[in-house]
Amino acid sequence: MAVSMRDLDPAFQGAGQKAGIEIWRIENFKPVPIPKSSYGKFFTGDSYVIMKTTASKSGALRQDIHYWLGKNTSQDEAGAAAIKTVELDAALGGRAVQYREVQGHETEKFLSYFKPCIIPQEGGVASGFKHAEEEEHQTRLFVCRGKHVVHVKEVPFARSSLNHDDIFILDTKSKVFQFNGSNSSIQERAKALEVVQYIKDSYHDGKCEVAAIEDGKLMADAETGEFWGLFGGFAPLPRKTASEEDKTIDSQPTMLYRVEKGHAEPVESDSLTRELLETNKCYLLDCGLEMFVWMGRTTSLDERKSASGAAEELLQGADRSKSHIIRVIEGFETVMFRSKFDSWPQTTNVTVSEDGRGKVAALLKRQGVNVKGLLKADPVKEEPQPFIDCTGHLQVWRVNGEQKVLLSAADQSKFYGGDCYIFQYSYPGEDKEDYLIGTWFGKQSVEAERASAISMASKMVESMKFLPAQARIYEGNETIQFFSIFQSFIVFKGGLTDGYKNLIAEKEIPDETYQEDGVALFRVQGSGPENMQAIQVDPVASSLNSSYCYILHSGSSVFTWSGNLTTSEDQELVERQLDLIKPNLQCKPQKEGAESEQFWDLLGGKSEYSSHKFGKEAESDPHLFSCTFSKGNLKVTEIYNFSQDDLMTEDIFILDCHSEIFVWVGQQVDSKNKMLALTIGEKFLEHDFLLEKLSREAPIYIIMEGNEPPFFTRFFTWDSAKSTMHGNSFQRKLAIVKNGGTPIKDKPKRRTPGSYGGRSSVPDKSQRSRSMSFSPDRVRVRGRSPAFNALAATFENPNARNLSTPPPMVRKLYPKSVTPDPTNLAPKSAAIAALTASFEKSPPVRELIIPKSLKVSPAPVSPSSKQESNSKENSMSNRIESLTIEEDVKEGETEDEEGLPIYPYERLKVLSTDPVTEIDVTKRETYLSSEEFREKFGMAKDAFYKLPKWKQNKLKMALQLF
Repeated sequence: MAVSMRDLDPAFQGAGQKAGIEIWRIENFKPVPIPKSSYGKFFTGDSYVIMKTTASKSGALRQDIHYWLGKNTSQDEAGAAAIKTVELDAALGGRAVQYREVQGHETEKFLSYFKPCIIPQEGGVASGFKHAEEEEHQTRLFVCRGKHVVHVKEVPFARSSLNHDDIFILDTKSKVFQFNGSNSSIQERAKALEVVQYIKDSYHDGKCEVAAIEDGKLMADAETGEFWGLFGGFAPLPRKTASEEDKTIDSQPTMLYRVEKGHAEPVESDSLTRELLETNKCYLLDCGLEMFVWMGRTTSLDERKSASGAAEELLQGADRSKSHIIRVIEGFETVMFRSKFDSWPQTTNVTVSEDGRGKVAALLKRQGVNVKGLLKADPVKEEPQPFIDCTGHLQVWRVNGEQKVLLSAADQSKFYGGDCYIFQYSYPGEDKEDYLIGTWFGKQSVEAERASAISMASKMVESMKFLPAQARIYEGNETIQFFSIFQSFIVFKGGLTDGYKNLIAEKEIPDETYQEDGVALFRVQGSGPENMQAIQVDPVASSLNSSYCYILHSGSSVFTWSGNLTTSEDQELVERQLDLIKPNLQCKPQKEGAESEQFWDLLGGKSEYSSHKFGKEAESDPHLFSCTFSKGNLKVTEIYNFSQDDLMTEDIFILDCHSEIFVWVGQQVDSKNKMLALTIGEKFLEHDFLLEKLSREAPIYIIMEGNEPPFFTRFFTWDSAKSTMHGNSFQRKLAIVKNGGTPIKDKPKRRTPGSYGGRSSVPDKSQRSRSMSFSPDRVRVRGRSPAFNALAATFENPNARNLSTPPPMVRKLYPKSVTPDPTNLAPKSAAIAALTASFEKSPPVRELIIPKSLKVSPAPVSPSSKQESNSKENSMSNRIESLTIEEDVKEGETEDEEGLPIYPYERLKVLSTDPVTEIDVTKRETYLSSEEFREKFGMAKDAFYKLPKWKQNKLKMALQLF
């Protein structure tokens, strides 16, 4: 579509350059921008053009344009608003969706821009009315309708206006009453209270009383009596009579019209298909309540205006003022429009480019207008974050038939693709311990064991009174939270369960279960030591990828292969994963293009392979849906421009993030539907309501109200006090309104429930470490190489360990009161020096970092050692001077560091040319002076240790201290 400067109204120049709302009022058939202070104020005699610009996660700007017609606006003004909307869309490249909004029958999307409501005022410009002036407060009566957004309409202040089905707000000079019809729902009553709050703030400066009146209470209390006294006393309410506005549009068959020379001509066809729409034509799709105008990409501006006029005429002739007109451009059809067709291809052959928008931008630029918003914005690149505390306690079970087997700490991050697993993770929340219980299904796992895993995981959640969040995860669709919890994650081929063995026996397929002495190829991936995976793939050359590093082993032969597109960080992950898969063998490094013949022989010869990095799709803009599930049927309603206040405690909602979905379950949902939450999530993926190609194996999280994890609340501006209140939605919001807009928090007591099975899963916070498990045989530091764990093990005195307690905490290597015995210290010094040297350079051929013969004797106990007050340390008082290695100091804890020597930053760096040797290499930063620590980290030590561990490590890596 060609666009010339004559088609651009000066008022629209520079519009749509940034996210937000812009509003123009039609005055003398021209758009005039109104000040932001007047946004949300509409006059019944006027017409308006409203544009909402949204910036997507990718950085692209998207527009929705609405033209709002007051009930008293003139027909000419309404026509001007419709035409100007088409022109505004053309100025923006012809991609916006356009809506006609009629006063009293606005779309939910439009009303969501002005939450909680709009209350049009009498008056207008072109109509000759004068805008109402502020005067003495007048008593007004409003009727409110809507469960998710509220349609507010002023009605006569008379008893005859009231009924049992709706909710009414009576605004008097000193008090605002809300009358709840006996047939209204709790959710409608709660939403109406938001209107009460709006009236209180807008017309009473927040200084007036609020009263809720229940239909049928008669004169039970003083406020009820006061309310009815304003109507001249109580009398039975009349039965509601259907007004013109209450009448619904009769259902009718969908009709398709082609617009020819401004007239709508029916299109005859047995079924609606995409092929009926020609790119050089405009069409009308009449669906009753919605009238769609479809505009082909090559149609002219005049043709689009004519099509809009034809739609207006079609509705006027049938007296359908309530119907919405929605205009869409070819290639940018809405989900609702596409869903009306019997078939719609997933992709079309429409060429979509920035050409149209670029031409307009060039024209405007010559006029001196800032045009950066007319072109696609630069994508926002954000490193994905887990939004979960990774210092918690992890337990993992393998599912075998209808039983689950607890895995040892050493095996709980090693999964098999033919098996199913259950994991339970507890971690410190805002004011209590939080839990995540999930299932992981391997690609080759059997359906019976998947069902068994779901059943057992659900019982675990139920046994803990629905406190934990629940996750369902398939192999290959893991979330960042899952990987961050496990940190070093390995997936082997095959399986160990009876279900997998029966499957391969039935299908007579070879058993691919991983064998330590067999040929195996692993792809290594991840973003760092606290998020790294090794995935076993077919041992053939076509499995390679230039963007990854690999581990290949056969018997005692071990190779690492680095693609040309990998980084030094990728290669470091290979070293770390090699310590887990083949820790005691030397490896032969291979660079892409310089491989040995033996390497290719193990892979069966050379072959072509990919160079494109696998990756999850960029995070999509989330959508919130209210769900109704009955007799196996799922109905959803999208909530536009959602907030926490849209989550009603009586309902179930789904937050659709495309790559994963969250099923939020309110506290007041009955127990039967709570147990169906996972089924509802699966039905949602199956129906794919937004036609966005949702995978049925996308992760599903089930979130219970009051226990929302941070990786869910990050999508909202969250107030945890609201989700912990008692009562139904109406009672909660009434308490907030009467309390001046502040929720009264029902703060729960901090509790430490046992894990499923009766064992205590959460130690006292003073004992918490970053260990994935509190199993006594686990000594590794999370995210650290097992070579380092071996070093840690040499410092352990197993006889001193109480098997019911967590692993020992990281101690200072040299307590102030201890003078180490040089003879006993020598082996330790050599071990630390060897480890430090391994951090400074990477040997061409892999060598064992920890000699098997290394033995360390504890240092003698100094008589001047002070007795520690901490109960955990009391149990270890006899070892206080021994050179033990803790897994981590608890977050926020800073031990007395007076006994630690201070070293300059240049000597503490991992790659220092003059390294310090006899230090705790896991805590290099603790040897910095307070001044140099603040200079390097930009904060004090106390503040640093209050950061999440992944942030600490990220900062330390950036400073070469990790």
